[in-house]
Amino acid sequence: MTQRRIDNEPRTMLAIARRLGCALLLLAPTGLGAPRAEEPYPVRPIRLIVGFGAGGPTDIPARFMADKLGEMLGQRVIVENKPAAAGMIATRDALSQPRDGYTLLLCTHFEPINTALFRKAQFKLSDIAPVSLIAKYYYGLALANSVPAAGFGDFLRYAQTHPGEVSYAKLEKFTGITMNRIPFRGGAQVVQELVAGRVQFYVSPTLAIVPQYQAGQLKILAVTAPERLHNLADVPTLTERGIDFVRFGWLGICAGAGTPRPILDLLQRQIAVVAGSPDYRTMIEKAGSIAVSSTSEELGQVIAQTLDDVSASIREFGLQQDE
Repeated sequence: MTQRRIDNEPRTMLAIARRLGCALLLLAPTGLGAPRAEEPYPVRPIRLIVGFGAGGPTDIPARFMADKLGEMLGQRVIVENKPAAAGMIATRDALSQPRDGYTLLLCTHFEPINTALFRKAQFKLSDIAPVSLIAKYYYGLALANSVPAAGFGDFLRYAQTHPGEVSYAKLEKFTGITMNRIPFRGGAQVVQELVAGRVQFYVSPTLAIVPQYQAGQLKILAVTAPERLHNLADVPTLTERGIDFVRFGWLGICAGAGTPRPILDLLQRQIAVVAGSPDYRTMIEKAGSIAVSSTSEELGQVIAQTLDDVSASIREFGLQQDE
């Protein structure tokens, strides 16, 4: 018994050594044998992909935010505009990149809208990691100057007495009045048609129509805010007109799901600093929006609520499409 144990001991030790050697060999090149120190972030420029054209009301706050974030992070934040397909191309591009914090997306209500509207949207909301809101805006009921109506009541009476003659560009059930629905590919095109008088009525984000309103090129009958907006103090709310309807849109910064939490937290903190600055607030308010920031969880709740809101309308009107 004793001799057998002694004879087997060298073999046992040799087997242990071989196994240990293999383990060390496997661990050495990958660094799995010891915890890695957290890599610094950022160490190179960051992309911020915007699904709308340069110089527009969505692009301007994105560029302001990018410039300030770049200064604070010590690396450039480069805005890349990919305007097409209601932001879907931009979203797909952003989500196709490594989830390392070096590709960000200016997310809007179009992300939840597109996943509800298109059966083949090619991305899911679970693919997106919310970082922070950067702006909220309300909607305005814009009217062409060619329509002989000075206020909301005048417009309703005109539409009632001219059924089917008023062309509008966004399907909304405010009044039950029969109108002529005209689809467009983008808001900028609609505003141009509205100013030209070829479209009479448009429910638009205020940030897209405030410049034209201030220039006297169109009318704004009411806004969907709970109270009058600072830069549209002479425009009533729908609530004032007896219609209980409050709705807002939003802009935010998102990343790809799986981006390390410390990176998301760093970006959220820096965005909050920028959004709270007087320069940013002034710029946002001039465009008809409200400067805000949020936690990642709060933006996630806004995205989920937007999805709930639009899904009901899409089902009601049978608007879902394949692509």
